[in-house]
Amino acid sequence: MFPELNNLLNITPDRVDQGKLTLLCDAKTDGSFLVHHFLSFYLKANCKVCFVALIQSFSHYNIVGQKLGVSLTTARERGQLVFFEGLKSSVDVFFRVKGEPHPLQFLREASAGNLRPLYEFVQEALRPEDNGEAAWRCPVLLVDDLSVLLSLGMGAVAVLDFIHYCRATVCWKLQGNIVALVHDSRDTEDEENDILLNGLSHQSHLILRAEGLATGFCKDVHGQIPSTSCTAGRSRHCGHESGKTYLPSRRRRSRGGDRQSTESRSDVQLRVL
Repeated sequence: MFPELNNLLNITPDRVDQGKLTLLCDAKTDGSFLVHHFLSFYLKANCKVCFVALIQSFSHYNIVGQKLGVSLTTARERGQLVFFEGLKSSVDVFFRVKGEPHPLQFLREASAGNLRPLYEFVQEALRPEDNGEAAWRCPVLLVDDLSVLLSLGMGAVAVLDFIHYCRATVCWKLQGNIVALVHDSRDTEDEENDILLNGLSHQSHLILRAEGLATGFCKDVHGQIPSTSCTAGRSRHCGHESGKTYLPSRRRRSRGGDRQSTESRSDVQLRVL
C-alpha cells in the first residue's frame, strides 16, 4: 500500500468509507499500481472483496499482493476474496454447454446485449451471510479494468448499466464500495471509451488519475505540488510533510519553481480529483 495516499484520502484499514464509487483512470501510463493498492488495502481492512480481474492472472495479483503484505490465496481460502479470472473464463465459456449461465456469456452471443450474468455473479459473490452475522466489515467490488469489456465487443452504455446496477446493490443496498479502472484513450479518438469515462466520472465520488509526465521519465526532479495532488511511483512511496505530498530522491534539483513538478524517479503523476 501507499500509506501517504491513504493519509491524503483520510482513510486507514481501521477507518473505511462506505457507499463510495472510486474511479481509477490512467493516461499514457500504467495505473495498475492503484489496483494493487486498493486490493491490499481492503483485504487488510477485513472487507469482503469481489475482484473481477480481466487483465492479469490470479498468480500475478497474488505475487504483487505478497509484496504488499497480503496473501490472495489465503484470503480466497477463508472466503474473504472472490476472484473472477477473466483470462481463464473467457476461454472456458466456449467449452460450456450452451445455455449454461456464465459471467462472460456475451462472448458466445452474436450480438453483445448486456452484462447481466456478470452482475449476477457479483451479486451472488457479495451476498450477506444467511445467518445475518457479518463476518466481514463491508463488501467491495474491484474491477481491472472496464476498458477490456469494450475491447471484447460490449458497448459503453451496457458497461455503464452494469456499474449502475452494481452501485445500487453494492454501494446503496449493502453499503459497500466499488473501485474500477478505466483507460483514458482520448488521443486515439475512441468514442466508446470516452463515453464510458465521462459517464463514470459523473457517477464517481472520487477520481484518481495517473498520468505520464509530459517530460517522460526523469530520474531526479524536485518540486512541490498542492495537497490535492499526489505523485506516486510504482515502486516508491510518497512522503508527506506540512500538508504537501512529494517523493524523495537522492539529489534535489530545482525545476523553475513549477508547482506541478515532482520529486520522483518515476514517470507517473497521480492526481486526486
